[in-house]
Amino acid sequence: MPLVSHGERWSLAQRGLDRKLRGWGEGRGAVFKGHHNTNYVLRVGVVLAVLIGVVPFVRLKYRVPLKTVEVVPRIWPREADVLEVVCRYLREVPRCFAVLGDRSVHGYRRGKALSVRNPDGGIDKKMMGEFAAFFVRTAEVPAHELPRLPEDWPAGGDSNGFLHWLIDFTEQRVHLPNRARFGDLFDAVGIPRDAMPKFKRDHHDLSFRPFVLLHTDVHRANVVVRRSGIAVIDWELATYGDPLHELATHIVRMGYTDPEQNQMISLWAQAMEAAGLGKLTEGLNEDLNTYLQFEYSQSVFPDVMRAALSLPADAGEQHFRAAAGRVSKAMDLARKPLGLDEVPGFERIVEALRAWYAEFVMSAAATDAGPGTRAEPLAVIPS
Repeated sequence: MPLVSHGERWSLAQRGLDRKLRGWGEGRGAVFKGHHNTNYVLRVGVVLAVLIGVVPFVRLKYRVPLKTVEVVPRIWPREADVLEVVCRYLREVPRCFAVLGDRSVHGYRRGKALSVRNPDGGIDKKMMGEFAAFFVRTAEVPAHELPRLPEDWPAGGDSNGFLHWLIDFTEQRVHLPNRARFGDLFDAVGIPRDAMPKFKRDHHDLSFRPFVLLHTDVHRANVVVRRSGIAVIDWELATYGDPLHELATHIVRMGYTDPEQNQMISLWAQAMEAAGLGKLTEGLNEDLNTYLQFEYSQSVFPDVMRAALSLPADAGEQHFRAAAGRVSKAMDLARKPLGLDEVPGFERIVEALRAWYAEFVMSAAATDAGPGTRAEPLAVIPS
């Protein structure tokens, strides 16, 4: 009979890891804060290594979740379940060694994040080729090994059903639940109340494409650049669906220029054809634009909320103008996809943010609720 049960071992491991975080911020290790988690890079000693089941003194990534507002779908609750499959086929992806309640322990992949190495500059053809190869290898992960899908998931190849599921998620889980808090702001900056239902009515002629595993969040902060190539991390938003959705989210979140976008699309299609996955490119020329339009359209909700929630309790003119710049950019990108003749000017957006701030920040402070009542971080889509 073991001296320590499985559950007790994980409890001891979590307590040990939490102890290592006390007094953090004094140069004891790297910290990476994302939209969903704070990631601490820790070197574990002998006792912790034995509890977790790793070699002593290796560096691990300890993921502590942030309190978030739901703005992107997570069809699989446990990233660890996805990684268990992914790591069998993409060996460069860091493993998940332990799930400790709502926290988890992952391998740490040495290298430099693309967001550090090249935060907003151009991406060369070689790097794009590595992205294309990654998308091929992700698409080749056997579907039958993936975790169970939600009951309402569209049938494989039903690209219309997949897109409409995403649209319904945005309307029912992002837009409508947040109207009480942000509805007046959405209206003031020009987002139509029927934006998602109208987009759904207007887009229903997509081609049939086989469904595959999708990462859906391949942007610069999630790409570790190493001598041997790239490693794409953070699989918690992985899903199973239309491969053009993967390509579209990548294009939008990387911030490619038009020539770069065209080259990435070409390299993606060539890689798929060369791998014998030509069926995934069906309708590429017609349907990719629909997914790009959807990305710009659905992003206005999290982008506006994120901008509003970035305003500190003592917000000054520079804060309002910086937030307005983010909203203005999002609305400009969504203007054509949402069918808007025009969007509010910059100064009108500043005033809309001031009005929201007065109601939800200043009024909270006046009733002693304090700014903490509205400083809830968003799990947002990087733009």
